Amino acid sequence: MPTPSHPPTVPRPSPNHGPRPAGAGVELLVLHYTGMPDADSALARLCDPGSQVSAHYTVDEDGTVYAHVPEDRRAWHAGVSAWRGRADVNSRSIGIEIVNPGHEFGYRPFPPAQMDAVEALCRDVMGRHGISPADVVAHSDIAPARKEDPGELFDWPRLAAAGIGLWPMPSQEDGGPWDERGVADLLARIGYDPAAPRALLAFQRRYRPWGLTGTPDGETVARLRALVRLMGR
Repeated sequence: MPTPSHPPTVPRPSPNHGPRPAGAGVELLVLHYTGMPDADSALARLCDPGSQVSAHYTVDEDGTVYAHVPEDRRAWHAGVSAWRGRADVNSRSIGIEIVNPGHEFGYRPFPPAQMDAVEALCRDVMGRHGISPADVVAHSDIAPARKEDPGELFDWPRLAAAGIGLWPMPSQEDGGPWDERGVADLLARIGYDPAAPRALLAFQRRYRPWGLTGTPDGETVARLRALVRLMGR
């Protein structure tokens, strides 16, 4: 499959941003869905000064990429969130919104043209900032108690195959007994807050979307172990 080329961006500036703190660099790439009825309403909200929310980019379903906030500025996309024990994710991340109605307004698969554009944009952002595949996260990863996006229909395996994010492939060595303390330790080693409500469900939503139980089982634990091994942690 040919590598998607970076689509041109359409300027759609948002006033909702601020300076990054002194010494703060871009370490994470956070992917969201817009979770609004259509692209127009999502773009209007991201650019409304009264909404107090924004992202660096939005990718429409036809592949159009809208640029809202310069990458050297702190966009307001992550909200109350944490990853690897650190809060204020906005200060150390780039946020990409992906147009989709979300679970509230008729969640649906992400079209190929949109995924092509997401892949190309992610490659560009990661290359500019030296972001590793392990540092590409879902909004639900960093805020599992309150967020579900981009959700179980998002094609994480495709992106992982392109070097964007990771996709664990359990082997025989990842099986075996487990307990709740071990599951919490695995979640923490990946980056989740294991004490956060729905942390395990967030993991399943991303890495085992065909079984969203929110409870541990052999397959989920095997995938947790495989991901920790893939990360070298």
